Amino acid sequence: MVRLADADDPRLRDYTRLTDVRLRVVKEPAEGLFMAESTQVIRRALRAGHRMRSLLVAPRWLPDMADVLEAAAAQGAPVMVAEEPLLQSITGFHLHRGALASMHRPALRPVAEVVAGARRVVVLEDVVDHTNIGAVFRSAAAMGVEAVLVTPRCADPLYRRSVRVSMGTVFQVPWTRVETWPGGVEELRQLGFVVAALALDERAENLDVLAADPPERLAWVLGTEGDGLRPGTVRAADRVVRIPMTGGVDSLNVAAAGAVAFWATRPPVAGP
Repeated sequence: MVRLADADDPRLRDYTRLTDVRLRVVKEPAEGLFMAESTQVIRRALRAGHRMRSLLVAPRWLPDMADVLEAAAAQGAPVMVAEEPLLQSITGFHLHRGALASMHRPALRPVAEVVAGARRVVVLEDVVDHTNIGAVFRSAAAMGVEAVLVTPRCADPLYRRSVRVSMGTVFQVPWTRVETWPGGVEELRQLGFVVAALALDERAENLDVLAADPPERLAWVLGTEGDGLRPGTVRAADRVVRIPMTGGVDSLNVAAAGAVAFWATRPPVAGP
């Protein structure tokens, strides 16, 4: 355990300029790391098998983190302790939960491996808002979606804000990045999925129709904020679906729309 007194300590390199999104979205994948913020999220990352590079924590949180400290010791990850004003000067924001961990980023797995055995998956096409990414993961975990695929231009699910908004469910739901898109639609079809594009399109069917008789294996495709899905994606999909709405509203936020679609087509769950 290392007590820190200087924000320029070179051991803090993983934690500096965390509010600089343009820097972090390049730095973290390139250097093989991601950040887990708060004790709850750190614990979920550890339970999912992720390994710590280091831990940064305020002194008053140490008594409640015995299990996390034990994991850090077992993994050879240094524990750095700093008072909260110093933590804020290092990271650029106030740590409400008083703890941050730099984690080793896992290698991405092939699509076929990630979706093997899944009945419900979702593809996020070019969604760039990290809050929406995290919200979709949380809904996916809650509604029985068993894998998430992101397109090449989609935001990073392991970015700190995505992880925090997802409440750590980004560690629970398997995910990977599709190499080509919308070419990946054909790969999903060959893997046995019916691909359903959620879009405002003239040929779109009512969600209630699909929900009444959903396919055994269903892959939802959700589009970017604002423009929605690419025309080529809509053309490539097996089915195009819209959510019926009232009140003069024609669309929902992508995370909200995803939650509705996931719930409507959730696979049957055994037990009460």
